[in-house]
Amino acid sequence: MSPVTLPLGEIVGNMAKFLMGVLVGFVVTLVATFIIIVAIGRIFAAKEPTIAANSVLMLTLDGDIPEAAPVDVSLPFLQTQNIPTIRDIWSSLRAAQADNRIRAAIIRPRGLVIGWARLQEIRADLAAFKKSGKPLYAFLEDPGSKDYYLASAADRIFLSPDDTLNVKGFLLEAAYFKGSLDKLGVDMQVDHIGRYKDAGDIFTRTNMSPETREVLNEVLDQIYGEFCSTIAQSRGKPVAEIKALIDQGPFTADQAKSNGLIDATGYEDQIFTDLKHKTGINDLQKTGIKTYFRAVPSRGDRIALLVGDGEIATGEGGRGLSDEEGIVSGPFSRTIRQVRNDGGIKGVILRVNSPGGDAVASDEILHELKLLSAAKPLVVSMSDVAASGGYFISITGDPIVSYANTITGSIGVLYTRPNVRGLYEKLGINEDRITRGRLADMDSETVPLSDAARQKLHEEIEATYAAFVRKVATARKKSYTQIDEIAQGRVWMGEKGRENGLVDELGGLDSAITLVRRKAGLSATGATNLVVYPPRRSLWDVLMNSSPESSIDAVVNRKIRAIIPKPPGTGLLHGGILQLLPYQLSVH
Repeated sequence: MSPVTLPLGEIVGNMAKFLMGVLVGFVVTLVATFIIIVAIGRIFAAKEPTIAANSVLMLTLDGDIPEAAPVDVSLPFLQTQNIPTIRDIWSSLRAAQADNRIRAAIIRPRGLVIGWARLQEIRADLAAFKKSGKPLYAFLEDPGSKDYYLASAADRIFLSPDDTLNVKGFLLEAAYFKGSLDKLGVDMQVDHIGRYKDAGDIFTRTNMSPETREVLNEVLDQIYGEFCSTIAQSRGKPVAEIKALIDQGPFTADQAKSNGLIDATGYEDQIFTDLKHKTGINDLQKTGIKTYFRAVPSRGDRIALLVGDGEIATGEGGRGLSDEEGIVSGPFSRTIRQVRNDGGIKGVILRVNSPGGDAVASDEILHELKLLSAAKPLVVSMSDVAASGGYFISITGDPIVSYANTITGSIGVLYTRPNVRGLYEKLGINEDRITRGRLADMDSETVPLSDAARQKLHEEIEATYAAFVRKVATARKKSYTQIDEIAQGRVWMGEKGRENGLVDELGGLDSAITLVRRKAGLSATGATNLVVYPPRRSLWDVLMNSSPESSIDAVVNRKIRAIIPKPPGTGLLHGGILQLLPYQLSVH
């Protein structure tokens, strides 16, 4: 029998059908697996967690502690995704005070990267828990200053015997890119109103200006001074002794103990042995904060915690899996209207953690917030930073509460625009253009700003600055001159902000709740149910309301950000008129 020979076209067609079948099968399997995973997640999300009797609340706090609720994955193999927010920690510790099932708490801070205002909030929450009389212990592993700051609220601090207490003072660094940009042939064109509004300096200078150095020294003095006084009080030592000890750090575990900075060296099982002796209970059980905050019942008057977290931008945003989209004018304005129209909300706490951003978006958001303020009692609570546009959206005319370590103010405006003509020349790229209108090319990134364009832009930012100062003056019941004197783009810490009249009261969520309950005519001793807006979203909600591509991109981008931090000044590269904090501050 002779062999059968198929035409080439038929062979290719059969192969294409085979590959298409494999691809379809793969996609069907992927979709089916995805549906099963999501279904399991919804089952776990609906399941009420149980809290055992004689529990020890384990507050393991790693890395970032967000203000806004991240996506709730609710899968047993992805429980690390159920990150507690600042509100979750607040509500959990207050519930644990009166919960007979909780007999003690252990805090385990590790590699915290949050700001010093959020640290003050959590430490105040720990201090409130201690008032219940229940033991609060701290277990440190490779601790830095932020971890130790929280641990200092505990009755007893433990450190692993071979570990190091990495407390050695505070560092504030600033990178300047003018030299690199010169080599690349990129010229950043910057204009600003306010002699302290020096965000563009990272592109136009090689070191700190005298104004920058003056302000950052004040920032560092505030954080260092508050840290030393807090540690001194908790360890029963004079402040001068703590400052002298810091100059001797870092410390081995034995050195930390001999200097009275910790109480004992040991491991987790030894801490539980100590707690059993302290409480007289031999069958202590562990309950993680990630389980407990889901089990805390929601009782009391519904007060909205409206969270504005991140840089302010105009537009719609993606609202995918990413938790770093910032305050986008479109969706955030809709959230404000949702709060305003909710008849069950008795009052609102606007929680701001933002360095500012787009000036137009900030103004749109402030307009919506003023409508909200007219409809419901409102109080502003500032977190790590509420500066520039972040301060702008806070000036509804309602009381403002900040922490002593909150970075605020920076009332100023700047314009930035890159000119990449020199880079194009280095790369051999030629660009030609035709225009109609004298200033038609003022936004082109390959043409230097003309004198006429510079004058026009300067007039625009002057007008934006004047409007900013006027609105602050109206909200804070001061004259234009009074605000202009403390504006000029200058950054203030919360303590100075209060002295200058930019802030009404120093405190955290408890202070804001007291004020908003008073404004709403609610009992001072009544229970408060803080309802977070935007609400925590489930994996199902995200996937049903976003494209697969945006969700995958968000996950990939988040992993990249975990490895490579967002460089300073990224927001400035977009250009335009900005109400943006001059610095991306991280004091460590």
